[in-house]
Amino acid sequence: MPGKILVVDDEPAIRAMVRFALKQADFTCIEAADAEQAQTLVLKDLPDLILLDWMLPGVSGVDYARRLRRERLTQNVPIIMLTARADEDDKVRALGTGADDFMTKPFSPRELVARVKAILRRIAPMASGDVVAVADLILDPSTHKVLAGDEHLSLGPTEFRLLHFFMTHTERVHSRERVLDAVWGSNAYIDERTVDVHIRRLRRALMASGYDRYVQTVRGVGYRFSGDG
Repeated sequence: MPGKILVVDDEPAIRAMVRFALKQADFTCIEAADAEQAQTLVLKDLPDLILLDWMLPGVSGVDYARRLRRERLTQNVPIIMLTARADEDDKVRALGTGADDFMTKPFSPRELVARVKAILRRIAPMASGDVVAVADLILDPSTHKVLAGDEHLSLGPTEFRLLHFFMTHTERVHSRERVLDAVWGSNAYIDERTVDVHIRRLRRALMASGYDRYVQTVRGVGYRFSGDG
């Protein structure tokens, strides 16, 4: 599982700490001090995951995360946002940029490595999965493509996994805890509100094709994906 991790942080001490922890876990680590340097590295050799600081000089980590999600080359690369902001609204905002997870500074290097491994484990099974179809909505894990009829839908990696889970578990009602376990993993260090954030993003991505109606809220219980709309 070890892969290449891009660390984007303007604090040399943070980069050194993260680099040491990742190399101890057999990951290859490349570093950038700002978004411009990071983009150069991304275009040269696409990383398997990006650790991105919120507060960067010049282009902020939040704005750079949005850019990464807009561009086809990087829209599926997992992002963990590193932030000194501990407020819940800031955490929700970090997830809203397209980040898959966040960590509040100061953080434990062991926890960081655990989260990196957890995200990469979740992504790996998709590479050889079978095509899934519900009505004219088709999801192909091997190419990371979603088609609504002839229209290609652009989904971030977390929304892709979320849709894959729903499409392979249709008509059943799933609690937020169940969705967290299935999409983020049972050892994820995130709360249930995270599910709601990504459900909203998934619905927005499906809205133009009308398939957002398939993602149904069951009040007081959780969510259901129904092909009957």
